[in-house]
Amino acid sequence: MLLGAAVGAALTIVATQPVLVGSDADAKTVTKPEVYRLLNLFGDAFEQVRSHYVERPNDATLVQTAVNGMLADLEDSYYIDPQALGRVEACTGPRCATAFGNVGVAYTMQDGLATVVTSIDDTPAAKAGIMTGDLIARVDDEQVQGLTYQQFGTKLVGEVGSTVKLTIVHPGGDKPIDLSIVRDNATRRSVRGRGEGGDIGYIRIIQFNESTADQLKKAIDDISAQVPPEKLRGYVIDLRNNPGGTLDGAIAAADGFLDDGEIVSIRHRTSDKVERFRAKAGDLAGGKPIIVLINGGSAAKAEIVAGALKDNHRATVVGTRSFGEGWDSTTVPLGPNKGALRLATGHYITPSGRLIQSNGIVPDIEAPQDVPDALKVKAAAKTKDKDQPALQSYIPPDPAADKALTAAYALLRKNVADAHAR
Repeated sequence: MLLGAAVGAALTIVATQPVLVGSDADAKTVTKPEVYRLLNLFGDAFEQVRSHYVERPNDATLVQTAVNGMLADLEDSYYIDPQALGRVEACTGPRCATAFGNVGVAYTMQDGLATVVTSIDDTPAAKAGIMTGDLIARVDDEQVQGLTYQQFGTKLVGEVGSTVKLTIVHPGGDKPIDLSIVRDNATRRSVRGRGEGGDIGYIRIIQFNESTADQLKKAIDDISAQVPPEKLRGYVIDLRNNPGGTLDGAIAAADGFLDDGEIVSIRHRTSDKVERFRAKAGDLAGGKPIIVLINGGSAAKAEIVAGALKDNHRATVVGTRSFGEGWDSTTVPLGPNKGALRLATGHYITPSGRLIQSNGIVPDIEAPQDVPDALKVKAAAKTKDKDQPALQSYIPPDPAADKALTAAYALLRKNVADAHAR
């Protein structure tokens, strides 16, 4: 019954639109008979397993495993089973964050392993020293290889105060390291602001959510109370190790510093479907110069904000190349009790036409950190492109040793940023 429904749904799609293999640029059209043959291949294999495998398999598990296999090689795409989808739909808002804890790590699944994008500020992962590029090989002694994106994420979540054991492999490291991490409450204030040196406003955006825009306004109000407007040289917006968050939150944050111009566009599979998001009038910074800090742990929605402010010449970007995670994803329900698909359905494009995926945002001014010898292997994340430099996500705990932050302050105090962003 499950097989028949899956095949029927697929054939409905085939009957209403062309079927393509690969990207549209080099797409190969598959004829309807060929699609039927491919679907029959799956049906034949399914029946052979049901009939001849040494033990009677669970039909639902077989189909779900097949769906997961179909999505395994697709970027940022995975299956959400009905139980997990039900939990997501029933549990939204702050009340869920208080009920469940996590380790505070953003990740992608690459080559069968979980690759750390970044550890979020003040979370257990960050305090344990997990950094961009680290591989998570085991969770509670269970191999990660073979787990889906959803299955792995589920294992990281648990009751606040419970412990999870992670086996970490540092890129280039000699052997895996076991870390016992206590899950913490996921709720975090996303924006922090302070006056710095009596003449600069420093704003740290940890991740983007529905309240980021309001928190930004409050941070600027707080800075205004500490630094008189006539002495304020400008703002440093720190997006380092910011893994992203909500698209609406990122767009609202970028809009807060732009009077006009495009923020981001999303290019979908068909070239005639491009969503564009533009800024509305109103600049929270009052036209003051802005420096944006990024590094290898700045990903996804953080890259949208950095790219928007850079391409609109509203800010000078300082630091090191960002992570390069530029997929727009959509949850597609499959029907009652069938779960859903989480699919990458579009590319984020910066106002200048730059594709964020794999490329990241390149800073206007490079400011790599001096990484301690003990962390050098750990701080150099692998990249897919051998011609790209390794990503760097290390931030010195002592602000005086923070080269990117020091450069940002110097630029504002020398008014170099005004000339650069002109």
